[in-house]
Amino acid sequence: MIRSKPVLFKSSLLATLASGCLAAAAVLAGAAGAQAQTLNTIKDRGQLVCGVSTGLTGFSISDDKGSWSGFDVDFCRALAAAIFNDTSKVKFVPLNASERFNELKAGKIDVLSRNSTWTMSRETEFGLNFTGVTYYDGQGFMLHKTTRSVESALDLGGAKICVQAGTTTQTNLADYFRANNLKYEEVKFTVLADLVKAYESGQCDVFTSDVSQLHSERANFAKPADHVILPDVISKEPLGPVVRQGDDGWLEIVKWTHFAMLNAEELGVASKNIDQALQSAKPDVKRLVGTDGNSGEQIGLTNDWAARIIRLVGNYGEVYDRNLGVGSKLGIPRGLNQLWNAGGIQYAPPIR
Repeated sequence: MIRSKPVLFKSSLLATLASGCLAAAAVLAGAAGAQAQTLNTIKDRGQLVCGVSTGLTGFSISDDKGSWSGFDVDFCRALAAAIFNDTSKVKFVPLNASERFNELKAGKIDVLSRNSTWTMSRETEFGLNFTGVTYYDGQGFMLHKTTRSVESALDLGGAKICVQAGTTTQTNLADYFRANNLKYEEVKFTVLADLVKAYESGQCDVFTSDVSQLHSERANFAKPADHVILPDVISKEPLGPVVRQGDDGWLEIVKWTHFAMLNAEELGVASKNIDQALQSAKPDVKRLVGTDGNSGEQIGLTNDWAARIIRLVGNYGEVYDRNLGVGSKLGIPRGLNQLWNAGGIQYAPPIR
């Protein structure tokens, strides 16, 4: 009996250790399953559900046939290309500023790609994660040329200013005028279309929003040349896609889709030369297009995931130019959105 005690103790210890290992494995498996939930849901559904704006030229807008186009729309299509190798497998859900984050948090959409500013409070209060900055922007002011002589935002004291309620724009406006001891009359609207109509009809002197949005709205006016955008930029507005917290796997896919498009432009890989890139011997290009390494498998996709994006949607520069830049009616200079090695601050971690 004395000799059997250590044996019983050893058996009990082994059983405890085995039980613990099984429990740990179950926890890890459960975590992995939770992290893959969004991707699995999308695959089972056969379609990505993407939240976009209700209509903003250059970013996300629908024509009379219900066909969507724009910079933010193309990012959604890039995700569909990476997942399905098919850019048509996207359902676009138009959302206004007041409902966008709640709809994402509630699971009504898989990703929000809607000219939304990355702030700390939006992550902490809504339980969301911004995946990166696809467009560096800033708040500005547009006014009728017939308005009293104005050369700078500091000349806007006493002006009636149209602003969209419930946005960072409204907060920035108040902060700027308070900091500069200027008074103004706020004319606020919940719906952007109502704000634009009010500005055009003269209900306010000035329209304030992100500079990109001012360019977008001005392009649709009957006489765009009658409106001037001041050179002042009063805020930092880093715009980017948003996902729910708690699914790191989906966060990685959305984040690296953006990075892949930036890396492709930096490496000179575009939709027109993707076939040549697949034959490249350059290590960085091979890792990007999936002929070397297993980056796709590591995030739950095929190894040619980035090549799919580039072939079907294009690199970052192609998407920018056709929607916002030289190939569009907006003609917005790249500015800060130029690559880091060309005078801008768009910079992607390497795929390796």
